[in-house]
Amino acid sequence: MKGETDLNYKNEQIISERETLLKINNLNVEYRTIEGVVHAVNGLNLMIQEGESLGLVGETGAGKTTTALSIMQLIANPPGVTTAGEVWYKGRDLIKLSDRELQKLRGNQVSMIFQNPMASLNPVHTVGDQIIEVLRRHQSLSKNQARKKASEMLNKVGILESRMNEFPYEFSGGMQQRVSIAIALACQPKLLIADEPTTALDVTIQAQVLELMKELKKDFDSSLLLITHDFGLVAEVCDKVAVMYAGIAVESGSLEDIFNRSKHPYTEGLFNSIPKIDESVERLIPISGLSPDPKSLPPGCPFHPRCPYKMDICEKEMPGEYIEGEQTVLCWRCLNG
Repeated sequence: MKGETDLNYKNEQIISERETLLKINNLNVEYRTIEGVVHAVNGLNLMIQEGESLGLVGETGAGKTTTALSIMQLIANPPGVTTAGEVWYKGRDLIKLSDRELQKLRGNQVSMIFQNPMASLNPVHTVGDQIIEVLRRHQSLSKNQARKKASEMLNKVGILESRMNEFPYEFSGGMQQRVSIAIALACQPKLLIADEPTTALDVTIQAQVLELMKELKKDFDSSLLLITHDFGLVAEVCDKVAVMYAGIAVESGSLEDIFNRSKHPYTEGLFNSIPKIDESVERLIPISGLSPDPKSLPPGCPFHPRCPYKMDICEKEMPGEYIEGEQTVLCWRCLNG
């Protein structure tokens, strides 16, 4: 027992000594369109340490994908504009980097798996050539060396070397996503961003892709930002969770904090909307109302029109941070006890 206790203590020390890999401070992103200004991200704060997996959860339109694109600095301008904030990666603010510096970073140190693999794969190039291109761009490899490594990457994701010369349309959806994962991990990036990577796949293939991502993350010692609306995926893969609503992280903390001690009414509402195996209920409790229009966000706390606990102050002022251990909550009910 003593040896087990010592091992646990050492593991806790290693986790606590990890360096911060990514830190987002007060990020604000808007899309300026003919119909009006879309306030997509509104003062977001996030942090990922080395080797850590963070699940970013929320309804459609919460700003999750915009957050991912902001990290990669792939927001199309126009119409997208970063109006405030910082995105620090290994001590450098990505927002201030030049295009040349960003090109060296993307696909090499920071990679992204997109939701729709057919939208990210080039239909006129073979899958092998697309992996080779990434390797030769970022590593000093000959064409033969890059081809050998590309073959190894395809083997790692369960695709035979004999299929290297095939085109994306010759693969199924699950196999296309495997190719996307191979491309994203080819240079062994320190940060992998996965934007709903299993949404378009059937349940069996979802499980396979998920297990593959977990294995490769462990093999390459990468950090992971998993963007999803599925708490099941988060429970399976992540160490920490951030719940996003109307462009802000309304609650964040460890997996145990969010699943067992959630405090924000929105997080509570999300869990109430999920059926539980060990409980028999006639009807689930949905969150009332709809997500706010990002072109016309309500004053104060953006969740107050749907909140069963709202107070007068909720309609007037944005709440500050309530912090308890690793858990951070933006809620007046928590702040007022």
